[in-house]
Amino acid sequence: MKQRKVPIRKCIACGNTQDKRELFRIVRSPEGEVSLDPTGKKNGRGAYLSKDKACIEKARKKNLLAKHLNVDVDERIFIEMLSLIGEETNGEQQ
Repeated sequence: MKQRKVPIRKCIACGNTQDKRELFRIVRSPEGEVSLDPTGKKNGRGAYLSKDKACIEKARKKNLLAKHLNVDVDERIFIEMLSLIGEETNGEQQ
């Protein structure tokens, strides 16, 4: 059986490369709407973030998603990612 190539992507916060399925994909649609893309197949400009609280907080603090997607990113995107990894949304408690 032929081995399939595993797609590798780079986290915009830490710069580590990982399997695409182990990262969050955040996509800006052609209409300018920003959302999480759990399937990895939505149409539009995408950016990848590690499923790590430190990377999500760094992207939030330094406004990295807005820079990569060239559009303002709503705070709910970060809250949604933190809830998906099981972290508290206020950033203080674990």
